[in-house]
Amino acid sequence: MTETVGDYLLSRLRDWGVEQVFAYPGDGINGLVASFGKADNQPRFVQARHEEMAAFSAVGYAKFSGAVGVCMATSGPGAIHLLNGLYDAKLDHVPVVAIVGQTARTAMGGSYQQEVELQTLYRDVANEYCIEVNVAEQLPNALDRAFRVAQASRTPTALIIPADLQEEEYEPPRHAFKQMPSSPPGTAWPNPVPPEPALGEAADVLNAGEKVAILVGQGARGAAEEVREVADRTGAGVAKALLGKDVLADDLPYVTGAIGLLGTRPSYEMMRDCDTLLIVGSNFPYSQFLPEYGQARAVQIDLDGRFIGMRYPTEVNLVGDAAATLRALLPKLHRTENRSWREKIEKNVADWWETMDQQAAVDAKPVNPMRIVHELSRQIPGNAMVTADSGSSTNWYARNLRIRDGIRATLSGTLATMGPGVPYAIGAKFAHPDRPAIALVGDGAMQMNGLAELITIARYQGLWTDPRCIVCVFHNNDLNQVTWELRAMGGAPKFEESQSLPDVDYAGFARSIGLEGINVEEPGDLRSAWQSAFAADRPAVLDVRCDAEVPPIPPHATFEQMKSVTESVLKGDPEAFHLMFQGAKTKLQEFLPGRSR
Repeated sequence: MTETVGDYLLSRLRDWGVEQVFAYPGDGINGLVASFGKADNQPRFVQARHEEMAAFSAVGYAKFSGAVGVCMATSGPGAIHLLNGLYDAKLDHVPVVAIVGQTARTAMGGSYQQEVELQTLYRDVANEYCIEVNVAEQLPNALDRAFRVAQASRTPTALIIPADLQEEEYEPPRHAFKQMPSSPPGTAWPNPVPPEPALGEAADVLNAGEKVAILVGQGARGAAEEVREVADRTGAGVAKALLGKDVLADDLPYVTGAIGLLGTRPSYEMMRDCDTLLIVGSNFPYSQFLPEYGQARAVQIDLDGRFIGMRYPTEVNLVGDAAATLRALLPKLHRTENRSWREKIEKNVADWWETMDQQAAVDAKPVNPMRIVHELSRQIPGNAMVTADSGSSTNWYARNLRIRDGIRATLSGTLATMGPGVPYAIGAKFAHPDRPAIALVGDGAMQMNGLAELITIARYQGLWTDPRCIVCVFHNNDLNQVTWELRAMGGAPKFEESQSLPDVDYAGFARSIGLEGINVEEPGDLRSAWQSAFAADRPAVLDVRCDAEVPPIPPHATFEQMKSVTESVLKGDPEAFHLMFQGAKTKLQEFLPGRSR
């Protein structure tokens, strides 16, 4: 049987170790779809409900596996639909290869149906590598380079293959390579370490500090042990950017938790008061949550020199692998004998978690959303994978979820797009089918696309050795994050036509397609609901009716923000009385007896 270009493409994907391609069919990739059939669906064609969800699933797979995610779509509209997920990959530095169809070569330039200038369209999102393959001999090096650039630059790349070429007979390159397609897949990546003089300068800065703070991001994920040792040696506390939430466990007494608008009071206070800052593998963009300029001496470690020194005036910049660089730095660090700074941090952290416990216990109408995540923290398995969507539920993920060693967690950290929570969990399950996955999703994101992707979960659940894939819906019938932004940033009342959502029975929909569906309308039912979801023999939807008026008040809320919320109430916010009452009850927990700071 003649090997087509499509056949060769799948063969080469298998050489690269690709086990699944997250995709949606269309006539622009008919030749590739036919090749999946001839190849006995190896790699597996994982059919999403929408191309954007295919891209998000590929991003989730890449984030949880560390391997390259692959997504595929037809020409024109399919390729366009991939863009949001690909931008998510680009901004969070995740390796994804997008394979997209194109109008037949003979029709190009003729304003043919679904003809879009894809190289122009993808020029930004896949700026590191985007190529249209127009002859079969071009394919091996183009595909291999798409993978290698995605790995090397931690970015999305794109391969555009016209529809007619996909069905042509494959012919290997005829040039100096003597018909060898390309170098075999696989690359040994270095663990670069900065030169000794620079390490000495960094050590001098850190050794001189009396109040050392460490900020870690996702680039420190492979350096957890080294970060712990540096923190112990310097007496530092460790704050986490949201993409680095799973770098260190929250049961370590000096881990202050998330930083930023969704962050914790201990992180805010540590940055406010420190005299030395070490940034490891983070490009956290909000400099207003870092020390005041001139307050702290700073050292930064990052594998990518393009992101060094962007957010804070760092005195020593070390370009290198986080773990290897910290290991080389550790022998040069002196142990800080005065532990008063560390003791203060640990007290603040202990007080904070006590506050979180008390705030989660505050009565609400009907369920306090903080209590949802608080209860999850009590029951979550030690090998769980957690995804969080963008919205007010992200506040509770950031502040209330207590990460333990072995738990992985992620979200759309930089693009902060709505919609990736459920497809991320699908990608996570394909990356680790033997581990449970939990998606924390607002009802806005569920209505946007999460409901449809429950169908994808139902379809593929039989492939997962651990069937648990739990989608927890924060059901408040409100686009809640924007509602609070209107109140806090602009002093505007809630605009019902924009913000209110139609009511949907998410658990009921889950049951209708054969999944477990659990409705929760009383706070006392939360514990047993999570227990039932974790004990289920199939994926589950936890549909929790929660209070939209529990305010995600930053622990360092400014006077202007609080003034704006008050003004929105006075302008006639429809939930004004309940909003003021709930906010007062929640904030009060920080000032109860025993809460002195």
